[in-house]
Amino acid sequence: MLPTNSCSSPTMSSPELKKVTVSLPKRLDRSSERWHHYLTIDLIWYVLGYTLFHPWTSWILVLCLRAQYTKYHAPEMKIAMAWAMLMSAIGIFHIFSERLAFGSPREVDLSDEVIVITGGVDGLGGLLAETYGMRNANVAVLDTKRVDDEEAEEKGVLYYQCDVSDAKQVEAVAAEIVEDLGPPTILINNAGIAHTKSILDTTAEEVEQTFRTNTLSHFTTLRIFLPYMLREGRGTIVTVSSVLGHLGAANLSAYSASKAALLALHHSLRAELAQNPAAQEIKTILVTPGQMSTKMFVGVTTPSNFLAPVISPAEIAKSLIRMIEKGDSGELAVPLYAQYIQILGALPVGMQAIIRRWSGVDTAIAKAGLVKKDTSEKQ
Repeated sequence: MLPTNSCSSPTMSSPELKKVTVSLPKRLDRSSERWHHYLTIDLIWYVLGYTLFHPWTSWILVLCLRAQYTKYHAPEMKIAMAWAMLMSAIGIFHIFSERLAFGSPREVDLSDEVIVITGGVDGLGGLLAETYGMRNANVAVLDTKRVDDEEAEEKGVLYYQCDVSDAKQVEAVAAEIVEDLGPPTILINNAGIAHTKSILDTTAEEVEQTFRTNTLSHFTTLRIFLPYMLREGRGTIVTVSSVLGHLGAANLSAYSASKAALLALHHSLRAELAQNPAAQEIKTILVTPGQMSTKMFVGVTTPSNFLAPVISPAEIAKSLIRMIEKGDSGELAVPLYAQYIQILGALPVGMQAIIRRWSGVDTAIAKAGLVKKDTSEKQ
């Protein structure tokens, strides 16, 4: 008889299993927001862009009508065909317009690119750095905040403690980046600070600091990193501005002015690159986001979540990464109202005043309790 292995019976005495209480991370908890909180004009526009306003979907409707033996002279067939031709014409015009303005896209292979991100520890820059790091890209981050070597190795990112407002520090770090990773080919100018004070309470030092970090640092990084791109014959330069560069806002005068300067800098950069034969494969992207859910403006809300939703850095990062890797130039303005904010300046001044009051752009910082007072003597 073959020997049989005896198994312990469940009723037999055995050590009790240790009970472990598990709690889901807070981010996985069910949101307390109602369903309509997530219904925004951006979502509706996105869905329409892939359905009613998409040329392919429009022609599918025509084919469906023909499958039902609808006559070509029938009113519904005429309307469907007219709509499909209109959407196709708009789509073709958009393609030609983009190609005329920005030229052909360049080829991007992440294994051959060296990505430099300023202000890449937190917020949008941090998300971009970590995303590229997970994809084994060559990423160098310039930030005043220090990151432990263990954390940097885990994220696959090289962090250089550097104040981008100091040209000498940037020059020194640039030499290290070239030695460690190679010539930079993608520059994401993202570093920024804000002093939430009125003009009267803002000191000269704070204004200078804001412009050095938000604006002058772009001139510094361009002067240092652009020559490498010209020698490589390829590159992408991302300028992160803000919708406040078009609007301005109370208690954010220095921040708004520094971001407005970046709009002019971007267009000037594009004009100069267009005149340089060696810069044909250097692409430029202007990012003008609306209210983001970052630490810089925590607690700031918009008057209408439907028309002006607060966007997450992930939404911007996803679209920006797509543009960079497609090798495109262009402008990235989100949410939807940011794409048409310049129309506000063409409206009658009275209507502009009404819209500003309704939007709460000039009271948002105060309502969030972020306004800081300075009782020291002004310079």
